Amino acid sequence: MRALAIGSAMIDTIVLVASRNIERMTMANDAVSYLLLEQGRKVEAESIAEHVGGGAVNAAVAMARLGAETAAVLKVGTDLKAEKILTRLREEGVAADFVARTDADETGAAVMIASHDRNATIFTRRGANTRLADTDVAADRFAGRDLVYITALSNESADRFPDIVRRAGEAGAFVAANPGIRQLTARAEPFLERLCDLSLLAVNRVEAEALVPALSVRRVSHAPALLPDADEGDDGSEPPPLMRQGLSFGGFDMELASFCAAVRAFGCARLVVSDGTNGAYLADAEGIYHVAAADAVEVRGTAGAGDAFTSTCATLLADGADPARALRAAALNAAGVVGHIDTQSGLSTRAALDARLAAAPETPRVRFWRWTT
Repeated sequence: MRALAIGSAMIDTIVLVASRNIERMTMANDAVSYLLLEQGRKVEAESIAEHVGGGAVNAAVAMARLGAETAAVLKVGTDLKAEKILTRLREEGVAADFVARTDADETGAAVMIASHDRNATIFTRRGANTRLADTDVAADRFAGRDLVYITALSNESADRFPDIVRRAGEAGAFVAANPGIRQLTARAEPFLERLCDLSLLAVNRVEAEALVPALSVRRVSHAPALLPDADEGDDGSEPPPLMRQGLSFGGFDMELASFCAAVRAFGCARLVVSDGTNGAYLADAEGIYHVAAADAVEVRGTAGAGDAFTSTCATLLADGADPARALRAAALNAAGVVGHIDTQSGLSTRAALDARLAAAPETPRVRFWRWTT
């Protein structure tokens, strides 16, 4: 399989702070938490480390370890950070022929502060990542690609999204997109217009909720009824949280099944909605699958888990795997990532994932609800 990852490259500075050294405030009525930093005070850190990251680099490394012949389309600066990224790509066997460089901006960088449950707060400077030009995503980049994976794009780079999707589709690739929240809120209309060209759209719960108003206003089709399928792991227990609670944003509410049907009504073949430790959902023409989150030995960092899940799922689906197997492999790879502080050390090879799936073929648990109409 020949794969192409398009999107961001970052240098991540990851700061781990002991829980006793930083206060956390949790809002009971809003299910969000805040780390409190006191002005003018030095805070002792357990570790401060620098790693290569960014959505497209994370995805490219994941796909390469899964056995795909992978290249990356990125834009970096002319600084030392760019050299570190290029070195990392070479180490992982990812082709850097399509990595463009610019002296108009610096290479993207982020500072992640993690404490308590290790769900990091991230300060980001996107830099050169925002400057993809049309020539950087020319049609020849897509020739012969079996899988094109598009990560979050912002600013000028987000303007390239329609052409990227169209060119990837014209090349006959399996086209997967994992957009960011700003892309969905600031550019909802052009994004929705290109859903028809996607083989897979992947969003997390927050991103899915951001799409609810646009889908509701358009009054796209509601979901057909869902029927639990006992042959696919349903034992009569209650549905997972997001299926019970649905999605809500800005006064608009939508059941998960309705949301999945609405997105698919635009022509998107498959939709993944991830919900952190509550697992993830995949909707296709047959119905909705849910995979439980795989157990992690110890959560050391959550950054990169979404990249691992979605790129693994996309790679296996593009390679012909059935949805249940793709979801299980994705959950296992994401669990490996959260066991490390950086976004790539925990990524598995295809052989390692296959061995784990063979040893426990029903783990993590997958449930399935079939469309009835």
